[in-house]
Amino acid sequence: PGRFADYFVICGLDTETGLEPDELSGENFEQTPLRRTFKSKVLARYPENVEWNPFDQDAVGMLCMPKGLAFKTQADSREPQFHSFIITREDGSRTFGFSLTFFEEVTSKQICSAMQTLYHMHNAEYDILHTPPTNDKESCSSTGDCNGTSVSKLQRFNSYDISRDTLYVSKCICLITPMSFMKACKKVLEQLHQAVTSPQPPPLPLESYIYNILYEVPLPPAGRSLKFSGVYGPIICQRPSTSELPLFDFPVKEVFELLGVENVVQLFTCALLEFQILLYSQ
Repeated sequence: PGRFADYFVICGLDTETGLEPDELSGENFEQTPLRRTFKSKVLARYPENVEWNPFDQDAVGMLCMPKGLAFKTQADSREPQFHSFIITREDGSRTFGFSLTFFEEVTSKQICSAMQTLYHMHNAEYDILHTPPTNDKESCSSTGDCNGTSVSKLQRFNSYDISRDTLYVSKCICLITPMSFMKACKKVLEQLHQAVTSPQPPPLPLESYIYNILYEVPLPPAGRSLKFSGVYGPIICQRPSTSELPLFDFPVKEVFELLGVENVVQLFTCALLEFQILLYSQ
């Protein structure tokens, strides 16, 4: 105990099990295959297990990629996304997770072929459902479907072609930590991702940076700050003393941007009055 991070986790596409629909993410077969969600898996974790923080594979896998796997092509935006989560155990203890999700090219021919097959099936079903009767000329003239010029017809062909498109799938790297050092963990993950995608190799092997963060960087003592080396620059975190407010390393500005001033004041009032508060989100 007393380490900055307990686990480094990689989640993503398991090429052995292939494309499995993710029912927990609200599977909708009316969506085009690129808009559906598929099951992600914990592909690797280091170390295998930590005595004081047992690894919960189901919880970590679900919280790292709550929307499951996402597929995109070269035509879509593929900016990395960062989020955090908390796992609360039965005894009330907490562990914190910080996740960076990005997209990498699918190199498995079987996965690309499976996506192509899903599109052939989807397009065939679309044609059956949306082809008007041959004697319904009025319907043809009003919708434009007979000439294939309607918006829905164009969307029908906006799909994945294995001979033309490059397929990308979401992947996630994650740190599981005993304390919520959000800014430091975000920097660590962003620098690791930068090292993977950079044409120039990092100064040291990536494994050495991961080993350092897991085994050599300690938790800063209460009231002290800590500075350690990332892949491309120093990373600093600060732990409040026992006489200060608890650690809260998240930008409050984002709360106001997402909810607005009126809603934040209302939430604060409800909290002071001990009302039950439910936040509902997609």
